[in-house]
Amino acid sequence: MQTEKEKGLSIGSSKKKILIKYYYERIRRDVTNFIKWMLLAILTGLVVGGASSAFAACISAATEYRNSHLWVFLCLPLAGIVIVFMYERLGRQDGGTNQVLSTIKSKDNVPFISAPLIFISTLLTHLTGGSAGREGASIQFGGSIGSWLAKLVHLDETDHHVMIMCGMSAAFAAVFGTPMAAAVFAMEVVSVGVMYYAALLPCVIASIIAAEFATGVGLNPETFPVARIPQLSVESGLKMAVIAAGCGLLSILFCVALKAVSGIYGKYLKNPYLRVCVAGCLVIGITMLLGTGDYMGAGNELIAKAVEQGKARPLDFLWKMILTAITMRAGYRGGEIVPAFSVGATFGCVAGGLLGFSPEVAAAASMVALFCGVTNCPIASMLISFELFGFSGAAYYLIAISISYALSGYYSLYKDQIRQDISIKRHIKKKWYYTIETYLLTYGMIRFVLENLRYDAVRGSMMGISTSQWISLIMIILSIGSVCRRKIRKLKGE
Repeated sequence: MQTEKEKGLSIGSSKKKILIKYYYERIRRDVTNFIKWMLLAILTGLVVGGASSAFAACISAATEYRNSHLWVFLCLPLAGIVIVFMYERLGRQDGGTNQVLSTIKSKDNVPFISAPLIFISTLLTHLTGGSAGREGASIQFGGSIGSWLAKLVHLDETDHHVMIMCGMSAAFAAVFGTPMAAAVFAMEVVSVGVMYYAALLPCVIASIIAAEFATGVGLNPETFPVARIPQLSVESGLKMAVIAAGCGLLSILFCVALKAVSGIYGKYLKNPYLRVCVAGCLVIGITMLLGTGDYMGAGNELIAKAVEQGKARPLDFLWKMILTAITMRAGYRGGEIVPAFSVGATFGCVAGGLLGFSPEVAAAASMVALFCGVTNCPIASMLISFELFGFSGAAYYLIAISISYALSGYYSLYKDQIRQDISIKRHIKKKWYYTIETYLLTYGMIRFVLENLRYDAVRGSMMGISTSQWISLIMIILSIGSVCRRKIRKLKGE
C-alpha cells in the first residue's frame, strides 16, 4: 500500500510528464511549421522570382522595341483582339488582381492557366503601347504560381491562401525591386484595415529571395533620387498637407473613372472584340492628337521626369488617368499600380510648383500618396517611399500618405477589397473613442526620447529639459488626463 506521501509524489510526477509532453509537442509543432514555411518560401521565391524576372525582362524588351519602332503602336486594336480571343478560347473570365484577392477570402483556387495568359496578354499590351502597368499583372502572375505550388505539395485551405500571398509578394518584389513593401503589400491589400500576420515569414523570405534573384540576373531595382528636400517647417508641412489632400481626392477620381469607363463599355460596347477595337483606336487617336508617346506603357518616364527633374506638364496626370481607364477596362491586361504612380507623381510635381514647394519632393510624396489612396495600403506605401526615395524626405512622405489615406474614403481599385469595409468601419467607430488621446500620448513619448538624440541651441532649455520636451510632457499629461476624465464620466453614467 502506497503512503500519502508516495501518492503525492506519483501524482506530481504524472503532472510533470504531462507538462513535458505538452511543451514538447508544442515546440515540435512550432519548429516543424517554421521549417515547412522556410522551405516553401524559398521554393516560392526561386520559382516566382525566376518567372517574374523573365516577365520583367520581356516587358522591358517590348517597351524598348516599341520606342524604336513606333509603327507597332498602330497594332494596339489587333493586340486587343488577340487577347480577347485567348481568354475566350480558354474559357477564362479573368478578374485580374481582384480575382486573386477574392480567391484568398474564398475556397477557390487561382487557376494556373492565369499565369501564362497574363504573361502573354500584358506583353502584347505593352508592346503595342497600351496605358497599363506591370505590377498588377505580376501580382496575379505570382498568385497563380503560388496557388499551383500549394496544390503541388497538397497544402490545406488556410496554407493554400498563405502561399498565394507568398507568390504575390515574390512577384511584386522581383518586378519592382522593393522587397519590404512587397512583403507587407500582399498581407495588407487583401482586406482594408486587416493585416494577415500569419503570412509574414513566408512573404518576407520569398520577397527577399525573389528580389535578389532578379538583381542577380541583371534586373536592378528602381530608385528615384530626390533632390532639393526642404527643411520641415510649419509652412512646408502645410503645403505638403494641401498636396496630400489633393492626392486623396484624385485617388477617388481615379477609381471612379475606372468604374465609369467600365460601365460605359458594358452599356454601349458589350461585344468584347468591338470593345477592344474601339478602345485601341481611341488610345491611338488621343495619343496622336496630344503629339507625345509619354502616356504609352506604364509611365516610368513620366515618374522619372517628375521625381528626378521636377518636370511635368499641367495635364499629364489627367491624360494618363484617362488613357489608363480606357485601356484597362476595355480588356487589355497589365495593371493600374504604376499608372497610379505616374498620375500621382505628375500631379504632385505640378501642385508643388504652383504652391512654391519643391516639385521633386511633392512628386515623390504624391506618388506614394496616390498609391495608398487607391489600394488602401498605408504601411506598404510608407515602405515603398523609403525603398524608392530613401529616408531624407520621410516626414513629407508620411504626411502625404496619412492624409491621402484619411481622405480617400476607402475607394479601391479592387472591389472585393471594399466588401469588408462595412465591418472595418464599425470597428473603427467603436475604437475611435480614444484615438486622439492615444496619438498624443504616443507622439509625446516618442518625441521626448528622440529629442535627446538631437541638439538645437536655438530651441533653448529649462531645468535641463528642452522646449520640445516640455511640449511633449504637456501632451502626455493632457492625454492621460483626458482618458481619466472620460473614464470617470463613463463610471458616473454620463
